[in-house]
Amino acid sequence: MLLNYLLVVVGIALVLVGADKMTDGAVALATKMKIPEMVIGLTIIAIGTSAPELVVSLVSALNDSPNIAVGNVLGSNIFNTLMIVGVTALVCPMVISKSTVKKDVPFAIVGSVLLFWFAFDLSIERWEAAVLFVGFVAFMLYTIHEAKKGNVDNTEPQDASVKEMPMWKSLLFIVLGIAGLIYGSDLFVESAKAIAMDWGVSEAVAGLTVVACGTSLPELATSIIAARKGQSALAIGNVLGSNVFNIFMIVGVTGLICPMHGLTITNLDLGMLLGSIFMLWLFSYTKYKIERWEGAVLTFSIVAYITWRVYNEVTGAI
Repeated sequence: MLLNYLLVVVGIALVLVGADKMTDGAVALATKMKIPEMVIGLTIIAIGTSAPELVVSLVSALNDSPNIAVGNVLGSNIFNTLMIVGVTALVCPMVISKSTVKKDVPFAIVGSVLLFWFAFDLSIERWEAAVLFVGFVAFMLYTIHEAKKGNVDNTEPQDASVKEMPMWKSLLFIVLGIAGLIYGSDLFVESAKAIAMDWGVSEAVAGLTVVACGTSLPELATSIIAARKGQSALAIGNVLGSNVFNIFMIVGVTGLICPMHGLTITNLDLGMLLGSIFMLWLFSYTKYKIERWEGAVLTFSIVAYITWRVYNEVTGAI
């Protein structure tokens, strides 16, 4: 039991170091190739930091644990939208580009609505998973197309502290950073899940809370570090890209390989999924900036949700 707590600390340390190196490499690569940070955040970093969710969800579904698979995605997206954006905004208010508010956030909303609709009957059929996967391909093609046309905003000033580095070094930093993120997250998830099970928490709640928070550590670390370095476009792009990837790619691929039935997620979980993304859109739309007080509201919302969910599970209220 004590070893699990130690591994949790080691996992967090690996995630933090990995996030720092990957962010440096990605920003340097974007600068060298003249690619907007938003595109890098929505694609390379989002996919890399979502790798833990993909592995956990796929393995869980194959091991006949669909509640961990779907709960992981639901919980990760709620955590991304509320905790990551909230904490990041508390550290440093986030400037949001108009294209993000008008194009990228709506795409994440569409994904959340589809997942709400498909999972409402407590199952994900293979055809539903196919629809989600097609949506992921469409999103990636759209992002690349917009980047080529030059329609992706990168309006915030570049941080003067960004270090130039050779292409090979940038790629090395990204690869090693992602490796640290994935391995660190794996250590955290396995150890934290063992601790949660010892506390008597069910698979559904473990997936929605402990596993989801653990697999979202890469996004949290990457977004905070990016924001502190003045790269808030990278931070918000990372969150939105990961949310889209989680729903369309992870649920899509997992459901195509192994349709998921007998889910025990609740209307509260699905409602939080929709409510969180709409709250992010509202805060982003007002001044194209997420202020510290708005970050506090988002952070309080996720803390209240997790506390309520775990309390009801432990007390047997739901």
